[in-house]
Amino acid sequence: MLQLILKKALDLDASDIHIKVGAKPVYRIHKRLHVDDEFPVITDEHFALFLKEVVGKSEKKKREFEELGEIDLSYSLPKVSRFRVNVYKQRGTSGMAFRVIPFQVPPFKTLNLPEVMLKTALSNSKGLILVTGPTGSGKSTTLASIIEEINKNFRRVIVTIEDPIEYLLRDKNCFIVQREVGIDTQSFARGLRAALREDPDVIMVGEIRDTETAEIALQAAETGHLVFSTLHTLDAKETVNRLIGMFKLEVRDQIRQMLAGTLIAVFSQRLLPRADKKGSIPAVEIMINTGAIKEALLDPDRIDEIPDLVAKGRAAYGTQTFDQHLEELYRKGLIDFHTAILYATKPSDLELKLRGISSGAEF
Repeated sequence: MLQLILKKALDLDASDIHIKVGAKPVYRIHKRLHVDDEFPVITDEHFALFLKEVVGKSEKKKREFEELGEIDLSYSLPKVSRFRVNVYKQRGTSGMAFRVIPFQVPPFKTLNLPEVMLKTALSNSKGLILVTGPTGSGKSTTLASIIEEINKNFRRVIVTIEDPIEYLLRDKNCFIVQREVGIDTQSFARGLRAALREDPDVIMVGEIRDTETAEIALQAAETGHLVFSTLHTLDAKETVNRLIGMFKLEVRDQIRQMLAGTLIAVFSQRLLPRADKKGSIPAVEIMINTGAIKEALLDPDRIDEIPDLVAKGRAAYGTQTFDQHLEELYRKGLIDFHTAILYATKPSDLELKLRGISSGAEF
């Protein structure tokens, strides 16, 4: 039954599938939830079979689920699609969340992302690029499409550390190694430390979750590697604060120096419902580490200036705030007025702007 549920979800163009004991399957289709009445309420017996199916022969994952109450893994429907899966316990029962991952990495040009993002990634051979945003904002897809462009255009060794492996990358011009946390390595930090001994040119870390991973990522970028990673932060200012805040007070000045010297860009994105047709479109804040940004990174009292510096750098560097991109998407008819205001960082200022009234404030 699990495969039937997943296949139907794919037919309906769902992005996520939710299953829990005591409820019918629920699909997220173009940002909205739909209950599937074709299937029965999921029982404990159903769930036990589903768990056996997704975990397969991994006794380690079974033990981890029983001991910790949650696991992350990947699951495939052969020749159909792959899924990122989180299995969890809740209120004395269990549930699963599936995220659809296509077999093929979508070409960057099909993602409706600003071209400056790809240009920035391809024009640098060392440093740190962070893609941020909430869960479900398309961070993994953005990273995979950029890595695939590097794969097509350069001859480099690429090492990824993921939890779990999402897109399957195949060697083109590059030599690619993909390692999964929990199967191929014990943790992001351990895998990243090992990657430095594997002659990499490019390293992709699925997520910076802890201080050790953050420190090694900065060191890798500082020693001549091109490092990509993600954080669950909403914008560039929050990303900088979160990254620096992972470290003890006595070393934060040193971390600021490392970050100012290695950071290439922060791309923060959110997926919005389209107005012109079904589906979603990304809104992106783009911060590139210009001279002015670097000075702000070095001074803890100037971090709050980052949004204004990003806004002012649009013409010269291609940087942009969320609200600048929301205005552009609205003017092009790609999102509606309500969506633009709902997702805005400064809703009142953006509303005045869209109505043709100058607020006197930059955003």
